[in-house]
Amino acid sequence: MAMLVGMASLGWLPRRKRSVTARSVLAGEAAAEAARKTSQVAEGAEAAAEAEPEFPVVGDVRAAAFFDLDNTVMQGAALFHFGRGLYKRQFFSKRELARFAWQQTWFRLAGVEDPAHMEDARESALSIVRGHHVSELMEMGEEIYDEYMAGRIWPGTRALAQAHLDAGQKVWLVTAAPVEAATIIARRLGLTGALGTVAESVDGVYTGRLVGEPLHGPAKAEAVRALALAECLDLARCAAYSDSHNDIPMLSIVGYPYAINPDTKLKRHAREHDWRLRDYRTARKAAKVGIPAAAGVGALAGGAAAAAALHRRRR
Repeated sequence: MAMLVGMASLGWLPRRKRSVTARSVLAGEAAAEAARKTSQVAEGAEAAAEAEPEFPVVGDVRAAAFFDLDNTVMQGAALFHFGRGLYKRQFFSKRELARFAWQQTWFRLAGVEDPAHMEDARESALSIVRGHHVSELMEMGEEIYDEYMAGRIWPGTRALAQAHLDAGQKVWLVTAAPVEAATIIARRLGLTGALGTVAESVDGVYTGRLVGEPLHGPAKAEAVRALALAECLDLARCAAYSDSHNDIPMLSIVGYPYAINPDTKLKRHAREHDWRLRDYRTARKAAKVGIPAAAGVGALAGGAAAAAALHRRRR
């Protein structure tokens, strides 16, 4: 019913914009529904890796926290790490792996979520999982998290999430990554649940289509709104965290927005609006998650060379 009401309220928009907005609403509501089905309040969550940060956390049942995943909670893109794990399990070819690798190099080089590259990654992922069982990927996702993701969690952001949990608040991941992968990460971190891109499945088998569109940009804000309504949350009491200017719509609807490892546009917007900033990408912080600063610089330099070479070939 909520979905029908949301669609009806779009009638005043121009047809093209209405279509795009409708897909965002559909994606957001699908993500919220999926998140509520899979959420759980973790028991015995691991202690935070750093001291509890100093920021307002109100311990009431109408407050919650929403965290972007890629480069906010985790270094790099979850979809890429998930793809690496699937390749190891012979889900796809070396050529497709190279495609994933290029997408990740661009993501780390640019430091932003480029819509064209996200679209490319989405199409790659959907073609790979078509015909597979949801339960099959969930089982593999647990192993993939241990292999490729656990060591890439930013301790500082993890501490922020833990502070909300310690205050009795629910904490949700909000990401364009598949909801199945996001749910696994949320559970392993002791979080409440996850809002993610919902891939269509029939009788537990992926069709290769999405419900709505990827949970990106405005769709994230729609998902947070839908979940807040279902959970009786007051968004003015909630907090949201992200590294990307694409998430400004989500950050703007909560009372406590935070820019974490922000890109240039988000940093500028945060300063203009007096939002709090946190940056865990310094050499000291990188060392805490086992990433030598020199190696990081070298990887970026290599990525820059690759990007420049590709640009020259396309000219």
